[in-house]
Amino acid sequence: SLARMVMAKGKGLTLPVKWASIPQCWRYERMTRGRRREHYQWNMDVWGVPGVEAEAELLSAMVSFFSRVGVTAQDVGIKINSRAVLSEVLLSMGVPEDKHAATCVLVDKLEKVDISAIRADMEQLGLTEEIIDKLLKTLAIRDIDELVATLGSESASLQSLQQLFKYAEAYGIQDWLVFDASVVRGLAYYTGVVFEAFDRSGELRAIAGGGRYDKLLESFGGDALPACGFGFGDAVIVELLKDKGLLPDFSSGSVDAVVFPFGTEQRPTAAAVATALRAKGITTDLVLEKKKTKWLFKHAERVGARCALIIGDSEVENGTVQVKDLDKGEQEAVAMDDVALHVSKLL
Repeated sequence: SLARMVMAKGKGLTLPVKWASIPQCWRYERMTRGRRREHYQWNMDVWGVPGVEAEAELLSAMVSFFSRVGVTAQDVGIKINSRAVLSEVLLSMGVPEDKHAATCVLVDKLEKVDISAIRADMEQLGLTEEIIDKLLKTLAIRDIDELVATLGSESASLQSLQQLFKYAEAYGIQDWLVFDASVVRGLAYYTGVVFEAFDRSGELRAIAGGGRYDKLLESFGGDALPACGFGFGDAVIVELLKDKGLLPDFSSGSVDAVVFPFGTEQRPTAAAVATALRAKGITTDLVLEKKKTKWLFKHAERVGARCALIIGDSEVENGTVQVKDLDKGEQEAVAMDDVALHVSKLL
């Protein structure tokens, strides 16, 4: 795991560490819409930053992804809360600190089950009826200012949460964030800010989630190191993009241009042309076999190419390339030195 990697490197790491990965994950459980036994997950983590500057950066990255795939703040929101705030609330109610993590795990279940299903478990932790009722009222709060009456304006954890919302305004992502005191995330190792991206229509399960886990290394026998991060699986976001009509069409290829030499004599020139196109960031398919022109156009249509570049004996002799715009059906001879720029303008 990332925690073990960080612990193994120890003081050899230059902090802060900013980590991103997209591993393939597996889990054995009942499959439902947006939850599979096998999926890919985008992870982002920041180690070595104790303040909510790290959470703000992570949330900005998440929102940037949503925006780039066409999802808006009207489609998706991100619920924000803090385990530290909830711990202060529990302490004020007389709940000992060693019961806080277990209480949060139970609270996380309230999104799926009624309080009656977990009341006995809460009572086993020592929570009285009065404490449970007060806790439920606190979890219903949707305005940070309401927490001031419970914790007071001097609460350090509450100030951190307020600071995060100020950073959100600076990043321009405030419309995406929603304070929700009921969000605690189910993992026991979270220690501070927690967040969860959700479908505002209520049709889908959580899209992504994460938070701060400053004491995770200690659970492995290491030294404490502030850290926060999130996991963003591919299953739910794909369902959301389908619902919104935003899922890209992957039925055709993603080739911009096909380079077609008539024979082996033209292959070195065709390779040079393909290299020039690729250097411009143009996705290029270089035909490696000897094929007929009729095959070329069928192939270009199959891979979704926008243009075909044809190179024969006369083109090699004249230092040109025949460039055909497959959308317009227009074809012209272009100097080899200019072909990359010419094709980039067609795309």
